[in-house]
Amino acid sequence: MPHITAVGTAVPPYILRQDEIRDFVRRLFADSFRDIDRLLPIFHNGQVKTRHFCVPLEWFGQSHTFAEKNALFQEWAVRLGVEAAKDCLNRAGKSVSDIDHLFFVSTTGIATPSIDSRIINELKMGVYTKRTPIWGLGCAGGAAGLSRAIDYVTAYPDECVLLIAVECCGLTFQREDKSKSNLVATSLFADGAAAVLVEGEACVRASEKKIQVVDTMSTLWPDTRDVMGWDINEHGLKVIFSRDIPAIVCQLLKPGLMEFLERHGLTGRDIRHFIAHPGGRKVIEAYAEVVGVELAYFFHALDVLHRFGNMSSVTVLFVLQAFLEQGIAPGEYGIVTALGPGFSSEMLLVKG
Repeated sequence: MPHITAVGTAVPPYILRQDEIRDFVRRLFADSFRDIDRLLPIFHNGQVKTRHFCVPLEWFGQSHTFAEKNALFQEWAVRLGVEAAKDCLNRAGKSVSDIDHLFFVSTTGIATPSIDSRIINELKMGVYTKRTPIWGLGCAGGAAGLSRAIDYVTAYPDECVLLIAVECCGLTFQREDKSKSNLVATSLFADGAAAVLVEGEACVRASEKKIQVVDTMSTLWPDTRDVMGWDINEHGLKVIFSRDIPAIVCQLLKPGLMEFLERHGLTGRDIRHFIAHPGGRKVIEAYAEVVGVELAYFFHALDVLHRFGNMSSVTVLFVLQAFLEQGIAPGEYGIVTALGPGFSSEMLLVKG
């Protein structure tokens, strides 16, 4: 089986507390929402305490063109991606020469040549390194990129893959957007990067084995395109964020999850570890309801949300790192899961 052997992470330098962001938003949107004080409790109810950003707080009070935002994205995506990759390889005791294929995931900026080519140059990786950039999967992107990396090393079991996910959600902020979706996004989203080393069965050493990946499943539900995503306008990427996401999780996720587990003769009771993307506290509560377990099973997801906010595709990989550090006992099962635009789901069944 393929193995996940290490996860590295990186965050930008500007650390903002949730209460100072809330107060800033009150000043910024006071003239746009007559009931602004009634809406501001979302900054407390989401259970986010601190977040990291590529720019200081005052940057968000100014107007910026799409070109300005995207230039910052390109700069920080390379910087954070390189830092996360180095952290991952150091944890695994590997070097860049061990990597055969680089998968790169992001949804918060664009670049051609793609960011992965720039990271390869910065890391001085081999000129024959294969690369696959993946764009547009939003919050599902980390788990989806991990699934595609697993597919690759299943086909090529003697190769090692590095997955890098980078999101600069803060740089997509549009002060001109007076929608409640923008207000909700402003209470949750943040910047960060993660890198995951995935190794084929033939190249992983027994001493390195961490988590085996048993199976993956991708789901795209029809006629759900308006649940989340971006509208693209003259200011850049404008958030689409349905208030019904927790209810949609309960409605759509359970049948697919049960089908996924039944492939392997398992039920929800057999899953000891839930490595879930923390899209928000209500989303995590919906996950707990779907699988019929206590919220305590999602401790790592809630802790990442608390300390880092929602970094889109990156966040589930932060949760994965916490589980790797904790360790999964031999024979125990876990589920890696994330939801994203489409509306879509990505799940991986893992085993210690």
